[in-house]
This record gives sequence, structure tokens and C-alpha cells, in this order.
Amino acid sequence: MDDQQIKESAEKIERAEWNKRQRKAKLQQLLTISSPMLVLVLWEIVTRTGIMDARFFPPPTKILFTLFDMGLHGDLFTDLRVSLVRILLGFLLGVIPAIAIGLLMGMYSPVRYTISPLVMAFMPIPTIAMLPIILFIFGIGEFSKYITIAISVFFPVVINTAAGVTNIDNIYVDVAKNYGANAKDFFFKIALPGSLPVMLEGIQMGQAIALLTIVAAEMIGANSGIGYVIWMNYKAFLVPQMYVGLVLISFFGYLFSLVLRGLQNKLIPWK
Repeated sequence: MDDQQIKESAEKIERAEWNKRQRKAKLQQLLTISSPMLVLVLWEIVTRTGIMDARFFPPPTKILFTLFDMGLHGDLFTDLRVSLVRILLGFLLGVIPAIAIGLLMGMYSPVRYTISPLVMAFMPIPTIAMLPIILFIFGIGEFSKYITIAISVFFPVVINTAAGVTNIDNIYVDVAKNYGANAKDFFFKIALPGSLPVMLEGIQMGQAIALLTIVAAEMIGANSGIGYVIWMNYKAFLVPQMYVGLVLISFFGYLFSLVLRGLQNKLIPWK
């Protein structure tokens, strides 16, 4: 076999592998789209046929029409904007200090041994259980809701960030020391990029917890927001309107997850 035949054979194998990857990607996309659509179609069928009580589980089409009606004739978008602002500001208030503290815990063992017991002690306490104390300290205004979300986000991010630093391969640390890297260089060039894969998983977890927390907080101590919409419509037994709030929370949770996954692909493409 001459060089030309070897080259053609290699190109044929490469094309076959590329086509195989493309078929696999298309199958994954199809499954991703078809599974929720199948659930919605089954939901529609079982409620329309009376198998499932439509009073408690209204069909998806009715929820969709209710969403449009609430958007056109109600304060739905105002409540949605209020919740999104609370989530964003609370998320930033929790993530930024969590990253800084997590990096310090991973870099310096005295910091880790000092802060870890506090993190382990407070982390099991549900954030909603701490809401009365938060209200005592920060009042019933918007800032208390930001703090509630920040606390719920803080723990998964700080733990994952610290774990990400401690799991960095020692060879990178040794190389940095041999080249005389100072604390600033180690912080920004070794600890921060090295911990990104695990840190971003913590941030991904944090955004999901932020959504859960804001809904619970708005049900208990707010007069606006998506959680408030869900709770008030539940109390009035306006079930389709209640499901609209649930659908919006689900939608934005999925959207935030996609955004963070995209950010992860940009920051750590090797993963």
C-alpha cells in the first residue's frame, strides 16, 4: 500500500468517525427534545380524557393560554422582573465571597481549618429556617431577600471551590514554586483556573438552589414575585394560574442552566 492509499484510508476512517459523532449528536438532540414533548402530550391526553383530574392537573394547553392571558391583562411580567432581580443580586452576593473564601480555604490550610467547621455547622440548616433571623437583622425589605438567596448559594460554591483548589495536581504547584510565583500569581494563575471545573459545578448547583429559595421566600414574606403568584393563586384555588408560576420557574431554571453550561464550555473547553 503506497502513501496515497494510506492517506485516503485515513481520511475515510476520519470521515466515518465524524459521521458517527454527528449521528450521535443528532440522536442526543432528538432525545432531549422528544422526552419533554412526550410528557406534555401524555399530560394533555390523560387530562382531556378524564383519566387525571383536570381541576388539579389542568392540561398544558390551558396553562399556556392562561400564561398569555396573565401576561396581557395582569402583573405577571412585573412579578417576573422582581423575582429575576432578586435572584441575580442575591446570586452575586453569595457567589463572589464564596469564590474568594473557597480559594483561600484551598490555598491556605489555616484558613481551611478555621472556616470549615463553621461551614459544616451552618450548611445543614435550611435557609428558610434562618429566614426569621434574617428578617430580625435586615428587616422585611428587599435586601433581606437578597441575603436569603446569597446564603443558600454561598455554601455549595464555597465547598466546591475549596475542593477544586485542593484537587489541583501537585505538579502545577511545584512548577509555580520553582519559578518563584508569589501569592498573587498562585491565586490568579494556579488556584483560580485550576479550580474552575469543580467551582462551576458548585455555581450550577447554586443557581438551582437560588430558584428554590426565592420561591419559598416569596411565599412566606413577600407581596410580589413568582413565588407570591404561586402561593396566592393556590390559596384562591386558581390552579392554572398557579401552574403558570411553576412553569416560569422551570423555564428560567433550564435557561440559567444552559447559560452556565455555555459559560463552562467557554472557560474550560478541555472539559
